[in-house]
Amino acid sequence: MRTFTDRVAVVTGAASGIGRALAARFAGEGMKVVLADLEGEALATAARELAASGGRVLPVPTDVARAADVETLARRAVEAFGAVHVLCNNAGVAGHPAPIWEQSATDWEQVVGVNLWGVIHGLRIFLPIMRAQDGEGHIVNTASMAGLVSLPNLAPYHATKHAVVTISESLHYELGLAGSKLRVSVLCPGFVRTGIMDATPPATTAEMRRWEDGYRRLIAAGTPPDEVAVRVVDAIRHERFWVFPNPETKVGFEVRVQSILEERNPIFQPFFD
Repeated sequence: MRTFTDRVAVVTGAASGIGRALAARFAGEGMKVVLADLEGEALATAARELAASGGRVLPVPTDVARAADVETLARRAVEAFGAVHVLCNNAGVAGHPAPIWEQSATDWEQVVGVNLWGVIHGLRIFLPIMRAQDGEGHIVNTASMAGLVSLPNLAPYHATKHAVVTISESLHYELGLAGSKLRVSVLCPGFVRTGIMDATPPATTAEMRRWEDGYRRLIAAGTPPDEVAVRVVDAIRHERFWVFPNPETKVGFEVRVQSILEERNPIFQPFFD
């Protein structure tokens, strides 16, 4: 999709981090942007700042884990702007570091609800709208390098991100088989400078505090969200499926695939002290 001016983008998780950067980038490209987020105050601030910069925006408080909220988001987007050309299923939470036997049902439900059901609801509700428009359009599903490798102590997060990758691949094939003009990309960043750990409950053991601190340090030193947004817009423009803002992280995927091909047991290599 090469034309962005006057097109409509819907971005979930748009109040901060990658979502906020995507919304700003789309607005800068001349798009009308619908911002969705659960954090109402942060959402209002983001919308106000984008509008002050000349952006045409609509904030819609949304819990992507709730189908009814996503249906409302779609309805309000179409009512306000008449169409949806770009959908970014971006909202995500990290959960908290802990081994699987210490992850409660509530822990799983929160991460799966946002990271996986948020994408499922977005696709289920927006795809019929976008297909009926019978024009160019693009869907971006935010996964992670955590969707291509597996690490200890964040199993719910990794499980959801692996699911987002394979859902995106299936959608890519299905759109092609249907002769659709819609395209899809899956965003697989490494560590990005966001607040994804801000809502993480405090770790309960010294070992898990060490893991949490390690993740926080890597995130603080990560890629700026604006750089990720540039990569996403470029992928939409050139219809690329894979989006790797941190290509150096692909070595972890290479090691994993090699162990699978050689039928070797996986070996964890610590990546922080």
